[in-house]
Amino acid sequence: MTTAKARARRSRDALAPDPAGASQAADAPGGFDPHIASVDYGVLDSLVGYAIRRAQIRIYEDFVQSLAQWNITPPRFSALVIVSRNPLLKLTELASILGIARSGAVLLVDALEDMKLVARRPAPHDRRAYSLVLTPAGRRTLEAATAAVCAHDARVAGALSAQEQDTLRALLGKLAPPQAIGADHPDRPHHSADPADTAND
Repeated sequence: MTTAKARARRSRDALAPDPAGASQAADAPGGFDPHIASVDYGVLDSLVGYAIRRAQIRIYEDFVQSLAQWNITPPRFSALVIVSRNPLLKLTELASILGIARSGAVLLVDALEDMKLVARRPAPHDRRAYSLVLTPAGRRTLEAATAAVCAHDARVAGALSAQEQDTLRALLGKLAPPQAIGADHPDRPHHSADPADTAND
């Protein structure tokens, strides 16, 4: 792929904004302040969704900084993990698992392919389809990135005890139970990008 084409493809990758842009809030003086004392947040302070969103922004900032050297965003990391653990996965299946539209999955896989982390291979039993596999570089990158993500997760959850972390995961699981909120849910539109990314555009 030519440099010009690679730049064009990256410019279409809504799932993975430029690291400088993605971490803009984190680079601001003091970083993101989830609750400024002089600001009246009104009804926002009583909303569960807004509280989760504030925490998400802080977590997202730390994630981007933690994996900046690999240019790995949350959607890219999720895709690498899923592809590594599910042999012969098709692109449409990846889209369904991540809860994004097929077009979004195409952009995501294109970016990972440009980075030499993922490759498309002909599907064994379907000549019209391709399976996704990690390249050797993808496996090495995922191993290093996973260690960084685990350290990041321990850091952002450091204010919670182990029991509180278990409780938080259980409560969040109630808000998004398996099969209740999925890519094919009739009341939920497909997303072409990760919510954390689109919110920061």
